[in-house]
Amino acid sequence: MTTQKRHEILVGLHVNDDAGYQRYRDGMTPLLEACGGTFRYDFRVSEMLQGNSEKPINRLFLISFPDLETKTAFFSDPAYLAVRGEHFDAAVDAVERIAEFGQQVG
Repeated sequence: MTTQKRHEILVGLHVNDDAGYQRYRDGMTPLLEACGGTFRYDFRVSEMLQGNSEKPINRLFLISFPDLETKTAFFSDPAYLAVRGEHFDAAVDAVERIAEFGQQVG
């Protein structure tokens, strides 16, 4: 079995428009996969017991990139920013970046 170190981010969201958020994911996922990124985990959360976010988190995911440089390039890519501007901002009330780290996977 081979292992590799990837750069990962654990993010919580408060999604207020599931259909709009799904349009965002449909538009950004091919861009994410094209750069070697993936969602390793993705949850709908029914109850938030404790946290520091302004609104309760109802979506939680771990997004994984080959390395930090790829993550940085992805989030500044004009194609990604266009999809985000069209769909994400209206569909999500709050974003909580919970953790960011290098992780051995595989």
